Amino acid sequence: MDWLVSLAKFLVNEVLSQPAYLIGIITAVGLVALKKTAGQIAGGAIKATLGLLLVSAGAGLVTAALDPLGTMIQGTTGAHGVIPTNEAIAGIAQEQFGARVAWLMIVGFLISLLLARFTPLRYVFLTGHHMLFMATMLTIVMATAGQSALAVVLGGGVLLGILLVAMPAFAHPWTKKVTGNDSVAIGHFGTAGYIASGATGQLVGRIGRPSRSTEDMRLPEGLRFLRDSMVATALSMVLVYLVMSLLFLAKAGRDTAFEAFAGSGGAATGVGDYLMQSLMQGLQFGIAVAVILFGVRTILGELVPAFQGIAKRVVPGAKPALDAPIVFPYAQNAVLIGFIFSFLGGLAGLAVLIWVLNPAFGLALVLPGLVPHFFTGGAAGVYGNATGGRRGAVVGSFLNGLLITFLPALLLKVLGTFGDANTTFGDADFGWFGALLGNVAKLDGAAGLVGMLALGAVVLAAAWLVQIRVVDRGWSPGPATVPATAATDTGAGTGAETRAHARIAPPAGAPTPPPPPGSSAG
Repeated sequence: MDWLVSLAKFLVNEVLSQPAYLIGIITAVGLVALKKTAGQIAGGAIKATLGLLLVSAGAGLVTAALDPLGTMIQGTTGAHGVIPTNEAIAGIAQEQFGARVAWLMIVGFLISLLLARFTPLRYVFLTGHHMLFMATMLTIVMATAGQSALAVVLGGGVLLGILLVAMPAFAHPWTKKVTGNDSVAIGHFGTAGYIASGATGQLVGRIGRPSRSTEDMRLPEGLRFLRDSMVATALSMVLVYLVMSLLFLAKAGRDTAFEAFAGSGGAATGVGDYLMQSLMQGLQFGIAVAVILFGVRTILGELVPAFQGIAKRVVPGAKPALDAPIVFPYAQNAVLIGFIFSFLGGLAGLAVLIWVLNPAFGLALVLPGLVPHFFTGGAAGVYGNATGGRRGAVVGSFLNGLLITFLPALLLKVLGTFGDANTTFGDADFGWFGALLGNVAKLDGAAGLVGMLALGAVVLAAAWLVQIRVVDRGWSPGPATVPATAATDTGAGTGAETRAHARIAPPAGAPTPPPPPGSSAG
C-alpha cells in the first residue's frame, strides 16, 4: 500500500497541484479532441503552460514587492495577530495529514469531472493550488472532528467535488458581466467576495448619477501617460511605498527601518538608499502586474480554443474555471483600486476585531495580508466596476476586505490545534464554508458525517438552481456604468468604455471572442 500512497502524493504534489502542468495537460487534451497535428498539440500545450508560469512568476514578483511594505505597515501600526496565508497553513498540515489530503484531492477532482459531465454544472476547475488548499482545509476540519481516514477521503472528496463545480456557477452571471462572453469562468475560492462585490456594485451604481467605469478616467493632456495601466500601477505603488517608508522611519528609527529591505535588496545603508529601495519596490510591483496580465492573455489564447474540443467530446459545454487574475485584463485600473480599498477594508475589519469582536467573542486578530488583498481585492474591484463603475469598485472591494478579515477569524474556531498556528486560510470561501462545516462536524460520529454531506448537498442544489434558473436563462446583472453613447455625447467617453459595453452582448452565433484587451486601458 505504500506505493499507492507515494503515487497519490506524486500526482497531487507534482502534477495536480501544479496549475501550469494541469492547464498544459487540459489544453493538450482539447487539441487532441479537435484533431490538431502533433506539432499544434505540443505547441499549444507548452504555450498554455508557459502562460501560467508567467502568471506564477508575476505573482512571485508581487509577493516579493509587497513583503517589505507589509513590514512597514505592521511596524507603523504596531498591530500583531494572525496573518492568513494559504500556503503556510497547507504546508503545516501536510506534515500530519499529507496522505489524506492527497487522496481527498484526487477523489474530489474525479467527482467534479463526473458532476460536470452529468449535471448542468459544466465547469472544469483548473486552479490546482486552490484545489490543494481546499482539500487541506476539509481534511483539517473533518479530522479534527474525529472522522476516520476513510470518511475524510471519501466524504471530503464529495464535498470538494461539489465545491469545484458549484462556486464557478454561483459567480458566473457576474463573470459574464465582466468578460462580456461565456467562454471562461472563475475558479478561485474567493468567490463569495466577488459575488458580494458585484452585487454591491449593482446596488451602489443605481444610487444617484450613474458611475463611470474605472477605465474611463478623465485626465488632463499632460497626464495622459497615466492611461497606461502599467505606468499608473507602478506610480501609485511608488507613492504608497514612499509614504509608508517615511512613516516607518519616523516610528521605528533608522536601524529597524533600514532592515525592512534585508530580504529583497539588502539592508539600506542610509536614508537616500532607503528611499531609493522603496522607489524600486514600487516599480517592481508595476512590472509584476504587467507580467501577470501578459500571462493571462497567453493562457486564454490557447486554452479557450482547446476547450471547444473538450466541450464537444469529453464534457459537453464545459467551461474552464481559472484563477482570479483571469479577470484582471478586463479592468486594469479597477485592479489597483480594488487592492487599495480591500486593504482599507481589512484595516477597518481589524479595528472592529480589536475593539468589539475580540473582547466580546474571543475572535483572533486577523491582520490584512497584502497578497490576498491584492489578488482577491483586485478581482473584487473588477467585479464591482462591471456592475457599479468606480463606486462599485470602491465599495465592493472594501466589502471584500471585510469578508477576508472576519471569515478567517471565524474559521480559526473550528481548526482545532491548527487554530493556534498564527496563520490560516485567507480567501472568503475557505472561511464561510469551513466555519459552517466545522460547526456541523461537532455532531457525534456518523451524524456529523451525514450533516457535512447534507451541507454539501445544499450547496450543490443551490448551484444547480442558479445554473438552470439564472445562468442558462441569460440573466445578467443590470448595467451600472454610463452607456457609451451617453458618454460620447458629454465628451467624456473613451474607447475603453465603448469596448466594455460592446463586450456585454455579443450577437447570437458569434464566434468565441478574442482574448481580453491589452495592457493599456486606452
